[in-house]
Amino acid sequence: MYITLGEVHLHLSPKLLPFCYLFKFRLNFSRNICFINLGRIKSKGERKISLHSLPIRIWIQMFCNDILLYCFSYCTDTESFCEFSYSVFVLTHVCALTPHCQAQMRDLAGFVETRQQLLTLKSNHRMNWIGFAVAHHLNSNASKAIEILEAYEGTLEDDYPPENERCEHGEMLLYKITLLEECGFFESALEELRRKELKIVDKLAYKEQEVSLLVKLGHLEEGEKLYRALLSMNPDNYRYYEGLQKCVGLYSENGHFSPDEIDRLDALYKTLGQQYKWSSAVKRIPLDFLQGDKFQDAADSYIRPLLSKGVPSLFSDLSSLYNQPGKADILEQIILELENSLRKTGQYPGRAEKEPPSTLMWTLFLLAQHYDRRGQYEIALSKINEAIDHTPTVIDLYSIKSRILKHAGDLVAAAAFADEARCMDLADRYVNSECVKRMLQADQVALAEKTAVLFTKDGDQHNNLHDMQCMWYELASAESYFRQGDLGLALKKFLAVEKHYADITEDQFDFHSYCLRKMTLRTYVEMLKFQDQLHSHAYFHKAAAGAIRCYIKLHDSPPKSTAEEDDDMSKLPPSQKKKMRQKQRKAEARAKKEAEEKNEDYSASGISKSGKRHAKPVDPDPRGEKLLQVEDPLLEATKYLKLLQKNSPNSLETHLLSFELYMRKQKILLAFQAVKQLLRLDAEHPDSHRCLIKFFHKVGSMTAPVTDCEKLIWSVLEAERQTISQLHGKSLFETNNSFLEKHEDSLMHRAAFGEMLYILDPSRRLEAVKLIEGSTNNLVPRNGALGPIREWKFKDCIVVHKLLGTVLVDQDAALRWKMRCAEFFPYSTYFEGSCSSASPNSVLSQICKNTENGNSNHLVGDHIVESVASNGKLEEAFKDLAF
Repeated sequence: MYITLGEVHLHLSPKLLPFCYLFKFRLNFSRNICFINLGRIKSKGERKISLHSLPIRIWIQMFCNDILLYCFSYCTDTESFCEFSYSVFVLTHVCALTPHCQAQMRDLAGFVETRQQLLTLKSNHRMNWIGFAVAHHLNSNASKAIEILEAYEGTLEDDYPPENERCEHGEMLLYKITLLEECGFFESALEELRRKELKIVDKLAYKEQEVSLLVKLGHLEEGEKLYRALLSMNPDNYRYYEGLQKCVGLYSENGHFSPDEIDRLDALYKTLGQQYKWSSAVKRIPLDFLQGDKFQDAADSYIRPLLSKGVPSLFSDLSSLYNQPGKADILEQIILELENSLRKTGQYPGRAEKEPPSTLMWTLFLLAQHYDRRGQYEIALSKINEAIDHTPTVIDLYSIKSRILKHAGDLVAAAAFADEARCMDLADRYVNSECVKRMLQADQVALAEKTAVLFTKDGDQHNNLHDMQCMWYELASAESYFRQGDLGLALKKFLAVEKHYADITEDQFDFHSYCLRKMTLRTYVEMLKFQDQLHSHAYFHKAAAGAIRCYIKLHDSPPKSTAEEDDDMSKLPPSQKKKMRQKQRKAEARAKKEAEEKNEDYSASGISKSGKRHAKPVDPDPRGEKLLQVEDPLLEATKYLKLLQKNSPNSLETHLLSFELYMRKQKILLAFQAVKQLLRLDAEHPDSHRCLIKFFHKVGSMTAPVTDCEKLIWSVLEAERQTISQLHGKSLFETNNSFLEKHEDSLMHRAAFGEMLYILDPSRRLEAVKLIEGSTNNLVPRNGALGPIREWKFKDCIVVHKLLGTVLVDQDAALRWKMRCAEFFPYSTYFEGSCSSASPNSVLSQICKNTENGNSNHLVGDHIVESVASNGKLEEAFKDLAF
């Protein structure tokens, strides 16, 4: 944000200069652009200065620590010192804003000092007492914060608080008790809590705080009673069940229990289940710890009523169970038994009551998601097609079919079915967003953008998507542009996400005063802790990593200058020159047309009710071309890498990018540091092995050290090499062979071995290719009833195909691999599988062609039925369909 004061000429003492700076800073946060005539200030030591627009962060960093000192130096005699009509106003805002600036910048020592001075000046203000306590708490001095709050309570009357301040005072008391708990004074905290019970308005927070203290003090019987009381208030709160398990001695952080503990837990939850029959949590939690037949019975009882009710989120609820060995097979057995019974009798096994026809459809829906999770895409598609044939008007069926096709590798067909689901309910934002995701995954960016803006305000839709901080859309579109090689637009989208996080950080400023005024102190402290970890969020990690990849690619393949393009053009034959010029003219015409359309949108939406035209910000770089003109792409990438190293130190991707970046910058020690971090996180990962071999192969090929600095680096690397267990007493070839012996049955590990073998000795390329092609797609051991499950993953096979074609440079091997994988993944467009939309004779190909041609035909299973669903006329579309 910026503030424009114009050019202001002032005659003032140098010591009063911060008044003007802070006044400027205050106006900045008012979100307005202001022009203020400050007039003349007469004093000794006159000087003439000029103020210009500066970013907010610069003003904070320059003056935040010193403003208050000058303010207090002259606060008692400001009027006599200078003839300035706004002096009292400025002084008030100096005092008010300085601590907020320090809290924003996390200058905690200065924050404490400022709050102390404010309290000394105005000790009758409650906000100054509370602010001083919070400052000490943030500065890791919770015991001092407790003393301040106790001193503040000593200034209050016995009948305090009045009725209109009971909530704020109660929040302050709860905050004080959390401070006592944080310091480890559990007994004192419990006594204080019970003594102030009548003054605490939030009774639920009171009980939760009390039971937390009881458990920490070891008063488990009292804690058990209180947790049972809390469960009677909310029997679907998972934290209450976890606390109750702690009180009865049946809690495990890793989820592993002995057989005796499982029996006791089973008895506990059966008792609770009889007490809270309407609770879903009390039925779902036992599925996490039960095993064998008990798990099968409990899961069967849990699934049946939800299928009868038709709960679409049932699979999402059960999905965590698939990470526990054997439970996925049991779930498959249960659902298949239910399906067979419903087909034959219309009843559940062992039940006399008839189920509604929709129960079979929801059972097929659940089975389709189950087989999709297990990688059995053909069976999953057959189940979801049967469900669609059964009830073709359920939107969720088309959304799940789209998801299955995405996992199977047919992104174009997935986008087509997602669009079909969208057309069935044009008012559903979630379904619209799912459709946009599928389109972006299929690199249909223009269509995705038109679909996304359907739920934005009329007119300036593109800016609305940015203003709404729609980060999932920006990330998906950035990745699509990156796949298509458009680095400018990819960078623009990735950096837009980074800008959102900067805005979120800046937005916390408004809460520094609000939370102290409203006494929401516990939430305020949690918010500050969250902001300190803000850049650890997954979206920021994706955006930063994507930007780094763009800059690395830009460094590896810099854009050609105009002179170089002209030289290349002159070398082409006349016919190709003509084609190139036609392409350029078409691209220019397309860009001009898009700009005109956007200008028309701005014109249409830029008139207010009063008839005045709103000024629309014009994007100076709509295609991101200026972002590609950086002098040093690796320097720009380093900025984002440092943020990842600070906020995502336990991510393999962070250190892989670090390795790639520093190897290109010839920063050997920093690259080695990245290798050590990779080995720390996962020494057996294929990428960790690649970086280890690449690094020491590079070091071994370097010339002998000459300078003292090079000799020092060399000695450090030699000493560190001895500490790496994989290299201890082995050559790089021996290390590579040992890696293969450990992971001989893994496709990705064999690929890593083959790649490193080729790098170490290019003459052994055919050996490396043969070893990769010799990998077998083994079956996964299981007890399921339908179809085999194989080990190879679709994405891994794509990586191997690219490795064969680009790194090992064996196009014949890449073609053989592609044909082999087309059999394992028949729905993959990448491998041109026989069932995919890339195959001209497949059903999906016909569906996608109809979609591309603008046909608004309705998809029922794998059949096409004429309809007008895309126009929202569902009654006409479905009038001939059986429900």
